[in-house]
Amino acid sequence: LIAEKGYEVAPDAPLAIMVISDRISAFECIWQGEGGMRGVPGKGAALNAISNHWFEQFREQGLADSHILDIPHPFVWIVQKARPVMIEAICRQYITGSMWRAYSKGERDFCGIQIADGLEKDQKLPELLITPSTKGVLTGIPGVPEQDDVNITRDDIYNNYQAFNFNSVDDITLYEKLLSEGFNLISDALAELDQIFVDTKFEFGYVTDKNGNEKLIYMDEVGTPDSSRIWDGPSYREGKVIENSKEVFRQLLLNHFPEPDILLDKNRMEERYALARDNELPADMMMAVSETYLGIAEKITGEKIQLSDNPKAEIIEILRDQYGLID
Repeated sequence: LIAEKGYEVAPDAPLAIMVISDRISAFECIWQGEGGMRGVPGKGAALNAISNHWFEQFREQGLADSHILDIPHPFVWIVQKARPVMIEAICRQYITGSMWRAYSKGERDFCGIQIADGLEKDQKLPELLITPSTKGVLTGIPGVPEQDDVNITRDDIYNNYQAFNFNSVDDITLYEKLLSEGFNLISDALAELDQIFVDTKFEFGYVTDKNGNEKLIYMDEVGTPDSSRIWDGPSYREGKVIENSKEVFRQLLLNHFPEPDILLDKNRMEERYALARDNELPADMMMAVSETYLGIAEKITGEKIQLSDNPKAEIIEILRDQYGLID
């Protein structure tokens, strides 16, 4: 397949097929809608279209490559398998969400960075903050709890770079550069659409190029409503926050259930799992989220997102007839 399609990778590079779905998760649970809705219509196509758009921009601007080699269908990527850096690379331009909740309770140290007093909710920060957390449960790292998604400092990474899957300490600086430059590129592009790039999560990994050299790349997704907060610019200037991200869904869930603390308290996970398992959400809630995802995707890409009645059949046909990957 590599030779046939002319992919710019080594002849023996491991490849994978990634198929995105419309399923939606929040608060560490998968949610379903009434009437057999197993997800949010159009969500998968919207996420892939947005990521594709930003990955192309990154490549054109000379930042770094991504894991994507081919896009046979709006739901499908053919990718080069990467060795992931074990960090959720988080960048923040505004104080909101979990950061604001901690700040409002007196916390001033965020991932080893000291934040000044006197900030207000949803205010723009004095500078772009990199606040990484662990990707998965990492063991044997001094001072880092063996739990998923734990905040870490730059010193934690620097002193244990191999445990986080970095090849060298120099690559820590490179990941920070790619994170900041990627964030700023998306932020500037969204500003032209009068949208505000609030915060985001990137992921990085290593692949081997066609000459056998390892390189650090962007992977997973970038600049999407799932991995980022995006606010409407005109509303923000009027003192209101209108989300164009998954935060819409999170807030709908918190308002929908009579005891929202179940969704916020990690000591009540069994109750939370039961809540998601036993409750079908109203169809109009799922469609409201669909409108958010499709709307911001079409705004970013400048193109209407084409939806399919039977994507599974389309994907099977393409992978069989055009790629020979299915018998």
